[in-house]
Amino acid sequence: MIFANPAKLSKRGVLGMNMRNLDFVLAYNPRHLFPQVDNKLITKRLAEKAGIPVPKLYETIQFQHQIQLLPKLLENYEQFVVKPSKGSGGKGILVVLGKQSGHFIKTNGSMVSQKDLNRHVSNIVSGLYSLGGHIDTAMIEYYVNFSPIFKDISYQGVPDIRVLVFQGYPTMAMLRLPTRTSDGKANLHQGAVGVGIDIQRGTTLRGVYRNNPIENHPDTGKSFKDIPIPGWHDLLILASRCYEITGLGYMGIDIVLDSNHGPMILEMNARPGLAIQVANNSGLVPRLRKIEKMASKKLTIEQRVSFAEKNFSANFLK
Repeated sequence: MIFANPAKLSKRGVLGMNMRNLDFVLAYNPRHLFPQVDNKLITKRLAEKAGIPVPKLYETIQFQHQIQLLPKLLENYEQFVVKPSKGSGGKGILVVLGKQSGHFIKTNGSMVSQKDLNRHVSNIVSGLYSLGGHIDTAMIEYYVNFSPIFKDISYQGVPDIRVLVFQGYPTMAMLRLPTRTSDGKANLHQGAVGVGIDIQRGTTLRGVYRNNPIENHPDTGKSFKDIPIPGWHDLLILASRCYEITGLGYMGIDIVLDSNHGPMILEMNARPGLAIQVANNSGLVPRLRKIEKMASKKLTIEQRVSFAEKNFSANFLK
């Protein structure tokens, strides 16, 4: 599927930005519920309350004067992630893989001094990376030890799985793989690779990199076709549960596979991007409209997932 002129896009059922915003984000996401996913700290607490696994929160920094406490707060942690609670697009995330001679080691092997780390946290708290530039909270949390199944198709960093959930139905999914360009972050806007996943089989398809379809990882050269995602059905159940705990009808759920703790919810997004369609070589509109016709049926989480597995295979409306 090559995204071309508007007529061809419409014929292929491709969801555009305007339709996404008007027909789905605004129509199915009550505005007063947005903070539940726009604030990662709130999201984490909601998930924990519902018994949904998330990376453990080590510390939070809410005020500038707390930054002087960082050396003491971090002394027991060799690996950790620092992120803004209200950030977006992967901005402001700093991953530390170890310590050496009083410095912190990033995913790319470069070193960060304590002074640099303090400055980074200060920028987070001041709102440099937050939506709208508002005062923010820096979160320091567990570094995910990702499943070795992805080691040959990921460059440093932690891969994650984005599941688009509409009205509680898993609708489309992709694996997001860090690259050298993305500095170890699984964010497409920063240069990560998105790889489509067959909802029915739980196996990878082809990928998209910088809005262009590709078959192999740009750094490792390894093919990412037909890789089975372990525990796929349970992973879809996990994503579908997020509908009940947030009340948001149109979301992107980001899940990581930790080698020690299994699948964990990393983030939720009320305005998920559209490149997932390129990765899956399929438009979202037919799937979304099919789900809308199910509105009168009150299905359980298990039934919604089974519906998606049955109806949204890689061959759906190709």
